[in-house]
Amino acid sequence: MKLISVNVGLPREVLHKGRMVETGIFKESVAGRVQARRLNLDGDRQADLSVHGGESKAIYVYPSEHYGYWRRELPGVDLPWGMFGENFTTQGLLEDQANIGDRFRVGSAEVMVTEPRLPCYKLGVKFRREDIVKRFLRSGRTGFYMAVLQEGEVGAGDVIVRIGRDRNEVAVPDITRLYVTANYNQADLEMLKRVAGLEPLPESWRHYFAEKLQLIAGRSRSA
Repeated sequence: MKLISVNVGLPREVLHKGRMVETGIFKESVAGRVQARRLNLDGDRQADLSVHGGESKAIYVYPSEHYGYWRRELPGVDLPWGMFGENFTTQGLLEDQANIGDRFRVGSAEVMVTEPRLPCYKLGVKFRREDIVKRFLRSGRTGFYMAVLQEGEVGAGDVIVRIGRDRNEVAVPDITRLYVTANYNQADLEMLKRVAGLEPLPESWRHYFAEKLQLIAGRSRSA
């Protein structure tokens, strides 16, 4: 596994549907070493801290392998590294290979997988097409966020080493699937119970799935 590109960017204002919106989704690949800190990389910031940023979303990771898919889906669109707003463009680390709670060494930093990325309308602002948000989520190629457990320097070319595997074995796509699924089967219900108590998963996600479980239990009692 390898870090292909490190991408950062500061919030900027762009015109969207006749009004100015502020977004930090525009990232550019940088050379040299970058300090990974608890809240973000040096040189990187988020615009709307109510939904972006924070310790559980310090670094957004997107696999380079997905770029081939999007080049076929979006012919003629320029897709440099960082196009999806990711901080780390990686090789060899796909969503289904990353469990929530897995820990990795990248450069001198230690990071942990926390949650999948759910796209907001600003991805459409970046691509200048509203359909990209639904297409992105439907593709399953969401990438994922990482928390920085130990600050350190990272750079393109760094080897990514898995140093800890979470015993719950809940992969990133499991969270995304439970989020978009309307009707749960028995296996889904068992997974819901696991993720509702999955400590490395941010509290907002655990609360969301706990409420889902309560709603399903209520329907079962009234049936």
